[in-house]
Amino acid sequence: MTNFLGSHLNKLDAKGRVSVPAPFRTALKSLDSNPEGSVSMILRPSHNHACVEAWPKPFFDKLALSLDRYELFSREYDDLAATIYGDAYPIDSDKEGRIILNEMLLSHAGLTDNCIFMGTGPIFQIWEPAAAKRRSSEARQNANARGLTLPGGGVPR
Repeated sequence: MTNFLGSHLNKLDAKGRVSVPAPFRTALKSLDSNPEGSVSMILRPSHNHACVEAWPKPFFDKLALSLDRYELFSREYDDLAATIYGDAYPIDSDKEGRIILNEMLLSHAGLTDNCIFMGTGPIFQIWEPAAAKRRSSEARQNANARGLTLPGGGVPR
């Protein structure tokens, strides 16, 4: 399983272009072979935070399969489908690994000059740098306050 790790600072240009960090491009390429050298992903605003989520297509498809447990014309299906698909933007990078963030995504995350790409395991997030720092601190405090640990301590046995 591919994991996106670490946080990387990259500059956002006036056209809304930003380079996906090389380690993240490598991880994306391992999931989706594109002969032109670009990488594909699905961008969407986060449900919980002022950031952009970047989903490799196989993981987004798996997320979308979760909708199958709801009746097609139910309110639950309708609400979740509008939330998951309505603001999702499939995108391919250019050959240099740059992607373009549309105005809605830039606005949602408050992005202007620089972006932090934050790995969160199977996906990554794109944050405004000060917000990313606050989120990291908040997540660590929340985990400590609630005594959160991983089963088995995360160490293979």
